[in-house]
Amino acid sequence: MSLPRRAADLVRSWPLFRQLTGPDPLGRGAAVESNGPRDHARTADADTVTRSVCPFCAVGCGQKIYSREGRVTHIEGDPDSPISRGRLCPRGSSSLSLVTSPSRLTRVRYRRPGGTDWEDLELGTAMDMIADRIIESRARTWEDTDGEGRVLRRTLGFAHLGGATLDNEENYLLKKLYTALGAVQVENQARI
Repeated sequence: MSLPRRAADLVRSWPLFRQLTGPDPLGRGAAVESNGPRDHARTADADTVTRSVCPFCAVGCGQKIYSREGRVTHIEGDPDSPISRGRLCPRGSSSLSLVTSPSRLTRVRYRRPGGTDWEDLELGTAMDMIADRIIESRARTWEDTDGEGRVLRRTLGFAHLGGATLDNEENYLLKKLYTALGAVQVENQARI
């Protein structure tokens, strides 16, 4: 049984096939090169290159973000970063899909208490709701002193759990905000 010609050509173009049948059995040379275009880099058409930090954990690997006409086109490791020296882990390598995925939520989704359906809210409305709830909870649960008169100046009415997609600067600012509000339970997913 033989493969149709088109399928056979496809199989012959696979790097593994070239490696096993060609002069490069260890896969250290031309056998494992990409079949993509060699004369044009993905980053060549970029209008701007912005240096940033990977958003997935607290390590802070450097990234170069390439964009064209205001849209992100490619993200790769920054070779000038003293932390990662141009390397990214699998999560960092998927940063492009974090910002360009068609399934990314771009609206505020809200489900009312006791509700069964999600509804879309304007960002301003959602921010006002959050601020009102924090202010109310802080006022209701504020502890100025304990039973023996020791100064506490805290609230146990709310806590903050940061996510691993926040960078170090965002986590720093959130820690300052919640400490200023009197919260003592401030944690980050990356430490749990």
